[in-house]
Amino acid sequence: MQLTDDVHLVGSGRNGVWLTDEFDCHVYLLDGGGELALVDAGAGMGGGRILANIVEAGFDPKRISHILLTHCHADHCGGAPLLKQKTGASAAISEREADFLRRADEESIGLTIARRQGYYPTSYRIEAFEIEMPLKDAQAIPVGGLRVAAIHVPGHSLGSICYLVEGRGGTYLFSGDVVFHKGEIGLLNCPGSSLEDYRKNIGKLAGLNVDALFPGHFTFCLSNGQWHINKAVESFKGLAPPKNAIT
Repeated sequence: MQLTDDVHLVGSGRNGVWLTDEFDCHVYLLDGGGELALVDAGAGMGGGRILANIVEAGFDPKRISHILLTHCHADHCGGAPLLKQKTGASAAISEREADFLRRADEESIGLTIARRQGYYPTSYRIEAFEIEMPLKDAQAIPVGGLRVAAIHVPGHSLGSICYLVEGRGGTYLFSGDVVFHKGEIGLLNCPGSSLEDYRKNIGKLAGLNVDALFPGHFTFCLSNGQWHINKAVESFKGLAPPKNAIT
């Protein structure tokens, strides 16, 4: 599903448009010209469909150089081992969460409690995989002709990252589960999720002049994305935090 000149939606679960497996987050393909990248990887049970969608969109999966993970939760990273194997891409995530995935630490990534609460099948597990690019705040990642920068915004998880992209059709923010449509946020009762971290870091997203907002779930918007971001930023200046999208 093409969203802009350089962004395609190739994966999405029940909290989106259900393109692939029900447990998948939105998975986006960045087209940088000679080079491609994925933003997030889904949960891993719909990896074959994600690859098929990439091919159906007219792209060779072997051109994917990076899998840019927004954070370590299973619905975003569980599909990375298969996608790495099939594409040869390197994986990138915050340096604060890289070791969790290298050792498949299900407690630290919140999978143990999520599985216990019925968010995943009891048999679901993640596979350990290498993180070739542990990212620092504001680090640049080249994707062909696209300018991509990692913005660390802890709150939803210990190392949540938003990816700011200067694309051919404007400025895009891939926000993972940090901020959603209408300024909602993703606060959880699990390791690494913190209202205090949200309060300290959400201001990094102010003043970015974002056109398109591409979150990890629910509705995305192709224009006036900064309006949705600003609603979250401004709410954190008042007494009540923004509405929580994660229920």
